[in-house]
Amino acid sequence: MTGRALAVVRAGALTTVQDRGRPGHAHLGVPRSGALDPPAAALVNRLVGNPPGAAVLETTLDGCALRPRTPVTVAVGGAPCPVAVDGRPVPWGAPVRVPAGALLEVGAARGGVRSYVGVSGGVAVQPVLGSRSTDLLSGLGPPPLADGALLPLGPPGTPAAHVDVAPRPGPPAELVLRVTPGPRADWFTPEAVRTFSSRPYRVSPASNRVGLRCDGPRLVRCRSGELASEGMVLGAVQVPPDGRPVVFLADHPTTGGYPVIGVVRAADLPAAAQAVPGTPVRFVPVQRR
Repeated sequence: MTGRALAVVRAGALTTVQDRGRPGHAHLGVPRSGALDPPAAALVNRLVGNPPGAAVLETTLDGCALRPRTPVTVAVGGAPCPVAVDGRPVPWGAPVRVPAGALLEVGAARGGVRSYVGVSGGVAVQPVLGSRSTDLLSGLGPPPLADGALLPLGPPGTPAAHVDVAPRPGPPAELVLRVTPGPRADWFTPEAVRTFSSRPYRVSPASNRVGLRCDGPRLVRCRSGELASEGMVLGAVQVPPDGRPVVFLADHPTTGGYPVIGVVRAADLPAAAQAVPGTPVRFVPVQRR
């Protein structure tokens, strides 16, 4: 390992390495994975001069603390949070120069769930199937960060961006998810289909990188028995036996045997990554494009 590396001083509740993921391998049973909030990950990469697909760190709720072995440029985005270098506050959402040996502290999210840490050169752990992403479902990629771990960094790219402010949407006060009905909406009673598109739900604390779980009205089936396992896609809204919808996110399984009542448009999923437990959720049916 070269001298370009990050030492993990505090890993936080869940901090993982993420890039654009592993799309295109579902036929092998390999989930997509990748950053849950791709626009936030791409922005911090742009701020530090990395290409959009460079690997970043995705923190969950309580941030992390890192110490670079060499001087690096860092940007923190996604969920707003306090950022400090050796105890001195520095800007969130802007490139910051961190000296070798200094302590970079990414604090707890003040809104939203997941913050992203981009570092000049990108996190250069060994790729697996073309991606450096941690996949919590399959176990592919590097494990979640642990205190004392050392992360290699790639060579720095272009100079960091010069910005006064990088505009980004804030965490949603209400999560509005546009959903294309089907393919298994006919497994539910007409009343359940109306309930799904007209009654409010809330984000469950049981949500994770696999899926956004919703608390609210139960969706009742009109068919008994179970489906044979079939392919699952990003944004699929699967309804398990408890009748509460689950929106599949980046670490979702590639197959499943519970009926899918609809599929959320990919453009709406970054907001789902930042919706804190208790956030109201509304499903809005749209036609296929």
